[in-house]
Amino acid sequence: QVQLVESGGGLVQTGGSLRLSCAASGRSISQCASGWFRQAPGEERQFVAAVTRNGRTTYDVASVKGRFTISRDNAERTVYLQMNSLKPEDTAVYYCAVGCRSDSSSYPLSPASYDSWGQGTQVTVSS
Repeated sequence: QVQLVESGGGLVQTGGSLRLSCAASGRSISQCASGWFRQAPGEERQFVAAVTRNGRTTYDVASVKGRFTISRDNAERTVYLQMNSLKPEDTAVYYCAVGCRSDSSSYPLSPASYDSWGQGTQVTVSS
């Protein structure tokens, strides 16, 4: 089991930037899928971005493509989400997730592909 701790959330104005970090412990995540999800009050958890075991990245195109960038430092066991040009609708709790099953990287958009979740970090974008 991988333990995940997110950090980097906070309050930012529209147009600002934040970088979220997700530190993993317990095992290497280099052969795992790593993803970011978010959940706003009263809404379902939404896929944001993922990087597969082969380093392929995928994004929720409609909401974040071109503004957010996911990356992973395998040596540091850390996954990042760089968020630029933030909008009020990006306000949510952001969760990091890791899936190390053989099929996790085949379906990176699905929460079911992930076995480990962080506690979440709040991102608030003011208008």
